[in-house]
Amino acid sequence: MTDFGLSEEHRELRETVRRFAQDKVAPVIGKYYERHEFPYELIKQMGGMGLFGLPFSSEFGGMDGDYLALGITLEELARVDSSVAITLEAATSLGAMPIYRFGTDEQKRRWLPDLIAGEKLAGFGLTEASSGSDAGRIRTTATLDEATNEWVINGGKVFITNSGTDITSLVTVTALTGPDEISAIIVPSGTPGFTVAPGYSKVGWCASDTHELTFDNCRVPAENLLGQRGRGFAQFLSILDEGRVAIAALATGLAQGCVDESIKYAKEREAFGSAIGGYQAIQFMIADMESRAVTARLAWRDAAARLVAGQDFKRAAAIAKLHSSTVAVDNARDATQIHGGYGFMNEFPVARMWRDSKILEIGEGTSEIQKMVIARDLGLR
Repeated sequence: MTDFGLSEEHRELRETVRRFAQDKVAPVIGKYYERHEFPYELIKQMGGMGLFGLPFSSEFGGMDGDYLALGITLEELARVDSSVAITLEAATSLGAMPIYRFGTDEQKRRWLPDLIAGEKLAGFGLTEASSGSDAGRIRTTATLDEATNEWVINGGKVFITNSGTDITSLVTVTALTGPDEISAIIVPSGTPGFTVAPGYSKVGWCASDTHELTFDNCRVPAENLLGQRGRGFAQFLSILDEGRVAIAALATGLAQGCVDESIKYAKEREAFGSAIGGYQAIQFMIADMESRAVTARLAWRDAAARLVAGQDFKRAAAIAKLHSSTVAVDNARDATQIHGGYGFMNEFPVARMWRDSKILEIGEGTSEIQKMVIARDLGLR
């Protein structure tokens, strides 16, 4: 496939990350996945490669890259494993990016260097038990105690990635700071009243970190307000628009990984006297899988190009996320079918891909939400 819009630097980045994924991630990630263990050593290596700093300015230790570079990296990682890829995606586009986009100079200089180096991680606290797709219907509150000049936070969040690792430094949460007023507040890890529940038992992404969070009279300084008071929800929605480009790239990587594994297996597995890759039924399945992966790649790169160029990319991001997540699920199902009984065994990568694919139609905006975004952008209100 022609690399439309890829510079020499982008192509070199892709090859570097591809080798890392194949040589370092692939041999060990299966064991992490089975143990539901966070891969600290792999994350440390990714930090050393500068991957957590790709879309950030060198002023804070970043690589002066862009969302195209981040997307290329996520796609290559997800071709091998989605837990590692989502850790990077959530750390950059959801964890550090809100501070980078909306933080004060003091907040940026305090938090960003470690996050950009991959030495620390941050969480994005938006979702609550009673407000998933209806993200504006939150119940967590933050009251300003003027006597101490502190925010007093009460409530809870669910499904928060990178929120409970040994290297998590903060979670940015949305909270009601007044009637119909939602603000974003930085809550450092270890703050009294901030409790991280044990990790979830998940169907997929079993080597990533996800927790429920509770806040019980949790106090943080007033200067931990992120951005303008009352603009927290709008800020988070803009972050989600960018994040959907990244998730689309990750989903494309999973879809392509399914193609890679299916081709490999189809050449090795014999049935009725010949390799199954010689049968038209298998050939057509893989051809469809490859076609879907290619169109998903075109969609996320189009959205990324619009984002990098400063153009309106909201609809393109929603289309990319909707299409690529559907493609990931379809390709994972077909790859499992091609592998037969072996596709149901955890020792085969397609088993992980099958389990990991479904969340892509849910996280960072369900497929139904993407359709709403697209329809509204077309003037259908």
